[in-house]
Amino acid sequence: MTFEQEIKQGIPSELPAAKPYPLDANRAPKRKDILTSEEKQLAVRNALRYFPKEWHQELAVEFAQELKDFGRIYMYRFKPSYFMKARPISDYPAKCQQAAAIMLMIDNNLDPAVAQHPEELITYGGNGAVFQNWAQYLLAMKYLSEMESDQTLHLYSGHPMGLFPSSEDAPRVVVTNGMMIPNYSQPDDWEKFNALGVTQYGQMTAGSFMYIGPQGIVHGTTITVMNAFRKVLNKGENPQGKIFLTAGLGGMSGAQPKAGNIANCITVCAEVNPKAATKRHQQGWVDELIDNMDELVARVRTAQANDEVVSIAFIGNVVDVWETFFEQDIFVHLGSDQTSLHNPWSGGYYPVDISYEESNRLIREEPEVFKEKVQATLKRHADAVKKHTARGTYFFDYGNAFLLEASRAGGDVMAENGIDFKYPSYVQDILGPMCFDYGFGPFRWVCTSGNPDDLDKTDAIAARILNKIMAESPEEIQQQMQDNITWINDAKQNKLVVGSQARILYADAQGRMEIAKAFNDAINSGEIGPVVLGRDHHDVSGTDSPFRETSNIYDGSRFTADMAIHNVIGDSFRGATWVSIHNGGGVGWGEVTNGGFGMLLDGSSDAERRLKSMLLFDVNNGIARRSWARNEEANFAIKREMERTPKLRVTLPNTVEEDILNNLSL
Repeated sequence: MTFEQEIKQGIPSELPAAKPYPLDANRAPKRKDILTSEEKQLAVRNALRYFPKEWHQELAVEFAQELKDFGRIYMYRFKPSYFMKARPISDYPAKCQQAAAIMLMIDNNLDPAVAQHPEELITYGGNGAVFQNWAQYLLAMKYLSEMESDQTLHLYSGHPMGLFPSSEDAPRVVVTNGMMIPNYSQPDDWEKFNALGVTQYGQMTAGSFMYIGPQGIVHGTTITVMNAFRKVLNKGENPQGKIFLTAGLGGMSGAQPKAGNIANCITVCAEVNPKAATKRHQQGWVDELIDNMDELVARVRTAQANDEVVSIAFIGNVVDVWETFFEQDIFVHLGSDQTSLHNPWSGGYYPVDISYEESNRLIREEPEVFKEKVQATLKRHADAVKKHTARGTYFFDYGNAFLLEASRAGGDVMAENGIDFKYPSYVQDILGPMCFDYGFGPFRWVCTSGNPDDLDKTDAIAARILNKIMAESPEEIQQQMQDNITWINDAKQNKLVVGSQARILYADAQGRMEIAKAFNDAINSGEIGPVVLGRDHHDVSGTDSPFRETSNIYDGSRFTADMAIHNVIGDSFRGATWVSIHNGGGVGWGEVTNGGFGMLLDGSSDAERRLKSMLLFDVNNGIARRSWARNEEANFAIKREMERTPKLRVTLPNTVEEDILNNLSL
């Protein structure tokens, strides 16, 4: 069958032969054996409803074995025969171009060069899934191939509920992932209901089809590391020869070494999974691989002495690195962690002094023992960090729930008040006040032609627009503008593309709207092909996350999720091509609500109307919320936007004199 025929077919008319699992695949950890015997029967029953009855006898045995072997039913037999990658938009069989763009984005999220565990349809984070199983993928792609411009596909945690009549202004796809009744949103609830095949963890951009490889986070990491060094270095000093110590080389964390190189420092990034470390080295995202501690110490000393800019992946546990560097008196300027601690008991974080293989055995066979060892390691990790910070290291939580899980394990990470952490979230110290409050966040685009020349042209357009805006910008945002102009000018030489021809930069509403309009004009003139716009959920408005994106909200509302819900609803009727809302992502199931969007620019006046309406709201919804929380930078930004946009009217906070409150008898 041709590629087009296979997509249009959906669930095949004849039962395909069983497929062996690829031996060289980067497999997801086996999930918990959490279901009762009756629930396992229900899981198989749920899986079989995708297929005709005459196949059930054979598939029931196979699916039961998958459930036993992997803790999930992935339906490997039904994985398409074609290679999974983002093809040019014209290659996709579709009745409307918007549907073809969505198919392209789905395939990019499952490209083996992009996805962490592609056989299990997991893009990043150890559990960030595009679909739960291959039957869902086949059905969704078939529906998209049939979709007309007045229909909407509704996806319930990966399951294609169906095509429904809507309107041309409605989103073509509405995605929900893991939206649980609140009392059923604990980690074990995800394990159970995901194993049953009724929900999934979409992470942030995985389940929204908007992941673009490590580039998607490298810019935010670069901004974070550069500004962290600005906080700790003396005037006139630069980061060369200074150490940034962290951990994780997965789908998102793999951006750290590249960001360190761009920020001009020494990056030491520990990773326990040799395959993950090797993959990042092969892709050019990390300069050197070292698996021996003595060799690491010697290499770091040389790099310090020579003021080098270099990134080093240490294949091993980061706790060993923290402890050894302290014993060897190696000063660490910046420290963080980006292991998948949102998923601590299923392979997101590994205990020290145990091999990677033995740890995976414990996950499968002795999960309680594994949990005990992880918590002991977290305490040891926290102790090692404390020793370094006493020497002057600036340690920040990078939003992966390290401080949260360390505190739950009894690690020494709490402030004296017993409520706050002693180390800041990077959002509290850096991205919140310096970027999000001003409306700057991870705007991204994908050139659907697949042509690198189109990406070069969009880079040039974005640089031109940013330079024009900077010339008219107030002093408060000059640093943000300059950082992003430098970023886009250097983007090609930094070799950031993995998978689709995609780019990311931090821009505010004005920047996003003007860049998008310039793209649309270039598409209209035939200079470039259609472009998909999107963003990371890790943004100004998209995510309510009390320990990360909204950790610099101090009015008591950081545990509410109104902003994210309003964002996805508001985007949906202002012109988004697709919208998504998820439980979980980044910091863990039950800890965050986050939403995203995608928008196809096709050069039409309709696309221009949509981008102006939607991008204005998508950013300023969050600035308004942050302003209401009395964040000074956001108050400045929303007032400035109201001057530019006469129909925007936002409720502003009145401040209270401290003496009035201090004199109350409470």
